[in-house]
Amino acid sequence: MYDPKSRKAEEFICHDEVLASLAYAEENKKDAALIDAILAKARERKGLNHREAAVLLDCELPEKNEEIFALAKQIKQDFYGNRIVMFAPLYLSNYCINSCVYCPYHRQNKHIPRKKLTQEEIVREVTALQDMGHKRLAIESGEHPKMNPLEYILESIGTIYSIKHKNGAIRRVNVNIAATTVEDYKKLCDAGIGTYILFQETYHKEEYGRLHPAGPKHDYAWHTEAMDRAMEGGIDDVGLGVLFGLARYRYEFAALLMHGEHLEAAHGVGPHTISVPRIRPADDIDPATFANAISDDIFAKLVACIRIAVPYTGMIVSTRESQKCREMALGLGVSQISGASRTSVGGYEEEERPHDTEQFDVSDQRSLDEVIAWLIELGYIPSFCTACYREGRTGDRFMALCKAGQIQNCCHPNALMTLKEYLMDYASPWTRALGKALIDKEINKVPKERIQTLVRGHLDAIEHGSRDFRL
Repeated sequence: MYDPKSRKAEEFICHDEVLASLAYAEENKKDAALIDAILAKARERKGLNHREAAVLLDCELPEKNEEIFALAKQIKQDFYGNRIVMFAPLYLSNYCINSCVYCPYHRQNKHIPRKKLTQEEIVREVTALQDMGHKRLAIESGEHPKMNPLEYILESIGTIYSIKHKNGAIRRVNVNIAATTVEDYKKLCDAGIGTYILFQETYHKEEYGRLHPAGPKHDYAWHTEAMDRAMEGGIDDVGLGVLFGLARYRYEFAALLMHGEHLEAAHGVGPHTISVPRIRPADDIDPATFANAISDDIFAKLVACIRIAVPYTGMIVSTRESQKCREMALGLGVSQISGASRTSVGGYEEEERPHDTEQFDVSDQRSLDEVIAWLIELGYIPSFCTACYREGRTGDRFMALCKAGQIQNCCHPNALMTLKEYLMDYASPWTRALGKALIDKEINKVPKERIQTLVRGHLDAIEHGSRDFRL
């Protein structure tokens, strides 16, 4: 039985409801009147349910698809403006006891080097990231109770926050680690993490079991119900995601939205972020062996329909995707991207990109400065802002502001100030010139004269050496 308020995975991700929704979408994919009604509802900027969104995803009417893409672009602009939040992953360890068939860290892989960063190595990695200009990290680790216990994760978070190098500091650590207990989530909350991220990989229970044949991650319910335990443990912001290519994308799309609806129904706040990774080559992993890979066109439609269905949620595309694909996704709803990522353990300290411990091949291998210049040239504001976390605008407080269309009043000025910091401390001359021209133009868009005057003063102070202003 489908029950979005239930805490049982098989009830809030009800297989029969997913199939019924897909059948409804198939039946109505050419129903212009119904699609018009769904688009009219979407234009109210309050989102769609999973069944309505599934119809848009399946829509085969070219003129209506044009409307879908245009609406996604407009909704993204209305809620997030032209800001793009920047982050980088930091891999702490690739020791893992799971047997996930799509990940080179699986325990059967005997030829990949296993590595775990010491606290001293973490200092060097974070210093290298700070020297690029990063302020926000997402830490990653394999699941291994002896090599990567929670105590190690907590110690590493403390180390990361303690490192002050020149004008650099990591102001927010998001965490992507295995599903755990309410008590452990409380400890992560007390450590001051930002968003807790856990990819479902696939919501199809039968496929999930096949793709995770052994290890703690094999338990579908334990994994799928992790966000409920995280929120019970006090973590305000959680990030969802599936790995597209493992199972049928239409199924994943509907179930992903159902998970978001469940969080809203059960906890009063939906997902803070949704990630849309696609399977990539890696040591011991060949994407061609997975039959459900999706094309760039399907990927674009997924991004657009997710943006329309959950307009308040941040969307993330990583360096798994190429520059061209990321540019497309930015225009359809993505609001956060990684830059200069290395998916290997200890990858940032090395001048050359090491491949021996990579979790997946990186498509976009540009430097952070190149990514920042590219974004500015496209008309976006690269943002290193973490003010909402530090000012208590998280969970339902953030969502209330976002749903009311008011979050830009905070985020736009903060984006300009953190971009200014980057330009002064890390940017190449070319990027600095581009950024200065962008800031001069964007400052006039700050809506209230009092705030605009305040921000102008902060920008001038940053020019003369001050740092970490926030609204």
